Amino acid sequence: MAAPAAGAFDAQRGWRLHPQVALRHEEFGALAYHYGNRRLVFLKSPRLVSLVTALEAHDTATGALEATVPATEHDRYRRALARLAASEVIDAR
Repeated sequence: MAAPAAGAFDAQRGWRLHPQVALRHEEFGALAYHYGNRRLVFLKSPRLVSLVTALEAHDTATGALEATVPATEHDRYRRALARLAASEVIDAR
């Protein structure tokens, strides 16, 4: 089995909102603006915003998922976290 690519999302690691990202809460969820790469990303649900803000309070992304997202939706939100990691909205700690 090949090793994961550098920077690939691993739910068993600790993650956090990237230090250069600001969230602006909106009715639909939030806007995430990265001051370093100037990307604007839409977080399209309040639950995703809750998950992203809970990441730092948990040892792993899986722990944050278990605390904030129903088990039936873990795969969907794990994929969303992977996309946010690729966009540098969250980073490993």
